[in-house]
Amino acid sequence: MAFWCYILRCADGKYYTGHTDDLDRRIAEHHVGGYCSFTTKRRPIELIWADSFPSRYEALDAELKVKKWSRAKKEALAAADWERLSYFAKPPGEREGAPPCERVSTSLDTNGGGG
Repeated sequence: MAFWCYILRCADGKYYTGHTDDLDRRIAEHHVGGYCSFTTKRRPIELIWADSFPSRYEALDAELKVKKWSRAKKEALAAADWERLSYFAKPPGEREGAPPCERVSTSLDTNGGGG
């Protein structure tokens, strides 16, 4: 059985990160609403990224890591832009060509907190 970690883009532009053992069913639940208060209030939603894992523990671990990421890093992951993902994985002061004070927002409000 596969387990999934996924990212949804909500109608208001916020992101929701979750995990499940049935990706098709879970996405359908998000579309219908009533299963998750965060996405129910922000429909329609769009699946922008998903990856499978061999165990629920690994999918949950991925969810907990990804949901803490900045918006820019999530967008790089969704675009499979590994160069950009690597760039945003580094602290701002270590990014080549970036000013030392540059910091992409990681506030829950811009990333879709709570999920």
